[in-house]
Amino acid sequence: MFSNLMRRIRADQMVFAALFGLGVVILGSMWLGVNRSMAQTSAPAGAPVLEITVAGEASGVIRIALRPDLAPQHVERVITLAEQGAYDGVIFHRVIDGFMAQTGDVEHGAPGGNPALAGTGGSDMGNLPAEFSSEPFARGTMGMARAARPDSANSQFFLMFAPAPHLNGQYTVLGQITDGFEVLDAIKRGRGSNGAVLGEPDRMESVRVIR
Repeated sequence: MFSNLMRRIRADQMVFAALFGLGVVILGSMWLGVNRSMAQTSAPAGAPVLEITVAGEASGVIRIALRPDLAPQHVERVITLAEQGAYDGVIFHRVIDGFMAQTGDVEHGAPGGNPALAGTGGSDMGNLPAEFSSEPFARGTMGMARAARPDSANSQFFLMFAPAPHLNGQYTVLGQITDGFEVLDAIKRGRGSNGAVLGEPDRMESVRVIR
């Protein structure tokens, strides 16, 4: 009787071990599938690089590989504004810890503008049609800011401190940071749910394009 009981216990243990192993395999496959779906693609060879020199609490250079293959019109707009010098001196007006840092208001966020209105302005060029893609919003992604309408992006953009899957397919991805994450992480944070930066915000001292 005792030997029969031991045999049943061993059989139950073997079944449990088999089920546990199967569960590990299934969960591992799910994890790999999710990570593959969240993986970013690389910028094409020879893609232009946006070089942002940041000044303020953060100090240093952030380099971003632009993605004309994903968002040609948005990339062209950013390049045009950078080469015009429109981004030079523009503040990071909205910075939410653990989320993103937003800048690029060349109307109100530039030197001589009204910082209290930063985030409401844009360039003197027309708004852009959405160029949404399957590229995920990962840490270091450069996305184009917009209003409620999808086709309302103009000059403002944001840089991601952390992944934000809820933005995927809802905003245009136009680049990815390749260098300067320590500068990104040091940008002065804002307060409240809107991330408004009080006092003296950090700024893009200069922005240039490397082709």
